Amino acid sequence: MNRISVMKPWLGAAESEALAEVVASGWVAQGPRTAAFEGAFAEHQHVQHAVATSSCTTALQLALIVAGVRPGDDVVVPSFSFIATANAPTYLGARPVFADVEESTGNLSADTVAAVLTGKTTAIIAVDQGGMPLDLEPLRHLCDERGIALVEDAACAAGSTYRGNPVGGGADVSAWSFHPRKLLTTGEGGMLTTNNAEWAARARRLREHAMDVSAAERHGSTLAPQEHYGEVGYNFRMTDLQAAVGLVQLGKLDAMVQRRRELAQRYREAFGGMSGLRCARDPEHGTSNFQSFWVEVLPEFRMDREQLIEKLAADEISARRGIMAAHRQPAYAGHPGMVSPLPVTERLTDNTLILPLYHELAEHEQDRVISSVLTAGGG
Repeated sequence: MNRISVMKPWLGAAESEALAEVVASGWVAQGPRTAAFEGAFAEHQHVQHAVATSSCTTALQLALIVAGVRPGDDVVVPSFSFIATANAPTYLGARPVFADVEESTGNLSADTVAAVLTGKTTAIIAVDQGGMPLDLEPLRHLCDERGIALVEDAACAAGSTYRGNPVGGGADVSAWSFHPRKLLTTGEGGMLTTNNAEWAARARRLREHAMDVSAAERHGSTLAPQEHYGEVGYNFRMTDLQAAVGLVQLGKLDAMVQRRRELAQRYREAFGGMSGLRCARDPEHGTSNFQSFWVEVLPEFRMDREQLIEKLAADEISARRGIMAAHRQPAYAGHPGMVSPLPVTERLTDNTLILPLYHELAEHEQDRVISSVLTAGGG
């Protein structure tokens, strides 16, 4: 049997042709393709400004900087997330304060955030975990009441919706990932989006060493203008090679979301009558792109989570443990941001797994996954 991977990017001839065009142009660094990708992504997400970056992590770091987070501040984050969410404030000398998440979505809620706010809280990073849209409006109200910046970590969420609109637009600033495990990939790369023109302009400067004249402007001029550096910046740029791939991928995004939602529905129908499995599903306030399809293995299932992963592996099916709990990682052991117990986070981390789901997953391959899980559960 062929091994079934847990995820695969959907790449093909169109991406290869776009890369060849960039190479032939002689301009491979951040330049016209990057600007075009920024404009197209902003339009797709219904926001005014998009700033391409080298990764979602660097986009998150810039988002916190432009939102005014400083050393010594507290930033509320979910522990139930990839560790980059907690790392971004740490890079700035701020303290990530871990909040628990909702059982149904794996996302922060206004209640879980309110439980860990301090007098030093200046920002919240709310994650659309696995593409599941967070309930933004209660968080928006909480932040507005307290003068706190709302940063959306939409790393996994391109193509997800909140109350009929693309996610990300209701936050003060959002960050996106184009890693190969996401729907829309550029290999590595990220994006910052915001409706705040001043924040976007500063992020553009900071991503290339805080130069007041962009590298594209300098290299495109016969007589290059003299640049100046008003503050300490970073090298967080995207290349035109990556952006060219991103433009092609953006054109395929709607088809990717449709296919993933069809496959997710097949999983839910197959496991709907099975005792002991709880499947990810859309919340009432939005729709998921199903960047990941996760299931929670409940006590009444015949196997525990680890045994089920081993069973799938024996059937040549690659699954993954669910989202990590950052506060359990050695990097954050004994961290002062652990101010409250996180029972839901720990339960989900211990008992969830991610099943194969990607655009080119054939139905006969998905049937193999379904059969393996049903057999494991005694069905």
